[in-house]
Amino acid sequence: MGLANFFRRNPMERPAADLYAEIVRQSRNPAFYTAAAVPDTVDGRFEMISLHAFLIMRQLRGKGKRAQKLSQTLFDEMFADMDQSLREIGIGDLSIGKHIKKMAKAFYGRVAAYDSALDGEGEETLEESLRRNHYGTVDEVPAEAVAKLARYVRAADQHLSGQDLEALMKGSADFGPFQAD
Repeated sequence: MGLANFFRRNPMERPAADLYAEIVRQSRNPAFYTAAAVPDTVDGRFEMISLHAFLIMRQLRGKGKRAQKLSQTLFDEMFADMDQSLREIGIGDLSIGKHIKKMAKAFYGRVAAYDSALDGEGEETLEESLRRNHYGTVDEVPAEAVAKLARYVRAADQHLSGQDLEALMKGSADFGPFQAD
């Protein structure tokens, strides 16, 4: 690799940053934390960001090398932000790596569970998968809250699949609304 290649910026950084900003914006919708009973905690916010990142990455999968590169860059952007967030809440430098590794493992587990549930190939329904993973830190979650989130995930997946791939490649995503009722 030549020196020029070493210093060349990844052309997917800007679209990945834009997609990540949209993921965070959507994840902060207060209705998720009220109507869908997502805990308004560090864990709950991580779950919402992970869920929305999964939905974007699901749309990019199998769409060629550029889409794969964008998906990987989005993943990197998300975990760089998680690293920074952990530092801001006082996690020490020596334990950051362990925390990030644990979060990445959790993310990949959720991706597999949500993918198979959405595709109808898993042993769990989407509701069961969300209850086990997304609400894993909550003792009692109302069934209707889980059902609302599951309806949203299905609708957002459909909404995103109807969007132009080039819009995603340029960093633009529309998840659609969260219907609280």
